Amino acid sequence: QVQLVESGGGLVQAGGSLRLSCAASERAFSRYDMGWFRQAPGKEREFVAAITWSGGRRYYTISVNGRFTISRDNAKNTVYLQMNSLKPEDTAVYYCAAGVYSTGFYDYWGQGTQVTVSS
Repeated sequence: QVQLVESGGGLVQAGGSLRLSCAASERAFSRYDMGWFRQAPGKEREFVAAITWSGGRRYYTISVNGRFTISRDNAKNTVYLQMNSLKPEDTAVYYCAAGVYSTGFYDYWGQGTQVTVSS
């Protein structure tokens, strides 16, 4: 069982930056691909970014490509999401998840962290 805890959310003005962190409870973390997802009020949860277990490949949804960067530190059991040039439409609860990117199936989820971007 992998437990995931997100942090780093908050309130920021449009154009600003935030860095989200997701800490995993155990070393098995390094065997999983990691993803970031978000859910805005009244909308379905959507994929944001993913990184393979080795960090060798990264994937982004089109709306964040060039603004967000996903990275991981397997020695620290942590995955990050650096978010730059934030827009009001980025406002959502952000979740990290551990699983297999190629299948789209994620076994473990964090509790989420709120990101609010004011205009």
